[in-house]
Amino acid sequence: MRRETLKNAAVSTLVGATLVTGVVLLAPGWGDGDGAPAGPAARALAAAGAGAPAAPADLKALISDHEDRVRDRPGDAAAWAVLGAAYVERAAQTGDFALYPKAERALRRSLAERPAEKGNTGAAVGMGALANARHDWAAGRSWGERARRLDPASWAAYPVLVDAFNGLGDHAAAGRAMDRLQQVASGPQVKGREAMVYRDKGWREDAAALAYDAALTSSTRSEKAAALVRQGELAWERGEAAESLEHHEAALEEDPEARRALAGRARALAALGRSGEAQRDWRTVLEERPSAEYALEAGELDDALGLDGDAGTRYAQVRALVAEARKHGVDGDLVLARYEADHGDPAAAVRLLQGEWRQGHRSVHVADAMGWALYRAGRAGDALPFAKLATGQGLRSAVFSYHRGEIERELGSSGPARRHIDEALRTNPGFSPLLAPVARKALEDLGEPAAGGPADLWGDGPDEITRGDEEEKAESGGEGAESGAEGAGDAGAEGVSGSPAASVSGSASPSPAGGAGPR
Repeated sequence: MRRETLKNAAVSTLVGATLVTGVVLLAPGWGDGDGAPAGPAARALAAAGAGAPAAPADLKALISDHEDRVRDRPGDAAAWAVLGAAYVERAAQTGDFALYPKAERALRRSLAERPAEKGNTGAAVGMGALANARHDWAAGRSWGERARRLDPASWAAYPVLVDAFNGLGDHAAAGRAMDRLQQVASGPQVKGREAMVYRDKGWREDAAALAYDAALTSSTRSEKAAALVRQGELAWERGEAAESLEHHEAALEEDPEARRALAGRARALAALGRSGEAQRDWRTVLEERPSAEYALEAGELDDALGLDGDAGTRYAQVRALVAEARKHGVDGDLVLARYEADHGDPAAAVRLLQGEWRQGHRSVHVADAMGWALYRAGRAGDALPFAKLATGQGLRSAVFSYHRGEIERELGSSGPARRHIDEALRTNPGFSPLLAPVARKALEDLGEPAAGGPADLWGDGPDEITRGDEEEKAESGGEGAESGAEGAGDAGAEGVSGSPAASVSGSASPSPAGGAGPR
């Protein structure tokens, strides 16, 4: 049974500020006959067979073993596939984006030796995981769908599809892929992924219960550490900083090299007012696992403490890390846009996010960032549909609520503004060392609601939630409604007044004259 599992398995590992899949693929035949790895490399394979993350030292051993193997047997498609996928996961662990081109070369060599259609689905899944790691969600979807079609009974393709569909903003398709994953696989990793799906729907208690189960049933220290980090991040989003700190410290006990756990601890320490300890942790994280997202968070903590010089250094690091990642094929425009909106050029942030939107990258995170960038660029009216899209999908995010409240305040909608800023602070009182104090001041300035209740008792109905392509679908009689994310790249901006797509095609849009909007 164990050998059969090893033959057909892949491992998915949750990494970064957003969900990225690292996959170690075990092609048919591994563990059979001569040349099967031993020691730490074998442990990495066994972890993959169980659907668990490999320990960093074991993963390094696996990479070394397979580098030797492909030198000795350059025609071994399976070894090239495992090596390429191991590079992807190692890059996720270390932040070394230079491993991505090596991963692509290894995976393409595997496909050249044996095409996916001739049984090499492992390399196809690896290419999907690599595309997702680079934030090329459309390519991730394409490779994932290809692997699914070739081997629908194997679960390896479904984590890739979940992440790709989420990156494209097609949450319905992501949910269907998750449902299929649950049909063909089980265990702590599947529970952990299901927890994050529930979290995205706003089902926080269910997400917490599943995350707890995933931690309880973990069988290795690396797997336990990943599960504890997930618990810590969920606790943080609920505004429970002390609980988040406990989970992240427990994760570090299981895996002292877990830099994501250290970043989570820094976040929780800052919210608890232990700023010096938080700064220490951020320094360690950025020395050992440099990330533009982490540099931005660390810079904003320094900024909140009045350390302008230190903050400036961190903000410069954001730009440098995004530029370095871009050299290796990684799209870092979302985090760069977040930086530009608050600390640089908001109009530049809008242009970056328009590029993301046109590529079909329409997740709630991109929608929120677009709304905030438009607001910061003086276009609050254009910003509101994006803010509604971000807050209307289910995910309970203090940042999203705060951004929407400030946009509504700028538009003179005091009641909704008060409600959403208050919601942000109730969701997570310490959601940002820089913005949470601003939110409290904004709520104070808004004051109490006017006596006598609202003038309009019925309000304006539910939020408009649109990805910009509903009118086009309605005209075509709903054709393709079940086609996954196929429509994610078509904005259908013309005639969709007030929709996010229409806002994208505004005056700051780099689209050709005529205002056609993204296509």
